[in-house]
Amino acid sequence: MERPTRTLLAWSSGKDSAFALHVLRGDARLEVVGLLTTLNSSVDRVSMHAVRISVLRAQARACGLPLRPVPLPDPCSDEDYQAAMSEAIRRALEDGVEAIAFGDLFLAGVRAYREAQLAGTGLTALFPLWGRPTSLLAGEMIDAGLEALVTCVDTEQLDASFVGRSFDRELLAALPPTVDPCAENGEFHSLAIAGPMFAHRLDVEVGGVVDHGRFVFADVHLREE
Repeated sequence: MERPTRTLLAWSSGKDSAFALHVLRGDARLEVVGLLTTLNSSVDRVSMHAVRISVLRAQARACGLPLRPVPLPDPCSDEDYQAAMSEAIRRALEDGVEAIAFGDLFLAGVRAYREAQLAGTGLTALFPLWGRPTSLLAGEMIDAGLEALVTCVDTEQLDASFVGRSFDRELLAALPPTVDPCAENGEFHSLAIAGPMFAHRLDVEVGGVVDHGRFVFADVHLREE
């Protein structure tokens, strides 16, 4: 039997990357060896999801995987991003990583960007959830036991009242028809807190809501904080 491909997972802290981990672990051809996460270095939070680094570390512990943070400046130019990712790729190759998996679902432009970024590096881009109908996938995530909280809402696409809510069937039923059930168009972002990819449920609570104009965030923190 061939040795499984050593794979990093691009980990956003949300439901899609969490479910991607679950799917990857079901593939004997692959071995997930770490979580790769971009961070806003000025606030020590996950980019866009605004998840605290303490919660991110708790996720990694619950997954039983090392965290590979990629700090980004704020503001972050494309050149800054490319430089940070090039360094992350260099370190991954040094550690024998052979592939990076992403939780993207159907945005062809995003997939092409990922593939172009890895072209010529020796790393393969994997997309374990690609092409699954999101209306079915959202339900599959919930049925598998995945629990997540909405941490960010784009108020140009979804009402701010959805921030802080649980990602469950009640939420899915309440979404406007213009909103993708998995929010692949950026309508909202989430934080995975339980599921088959975790050894235990994260002990978190939703704190205050922060309004940044177009984007509204729920500050989720560990209960011990």
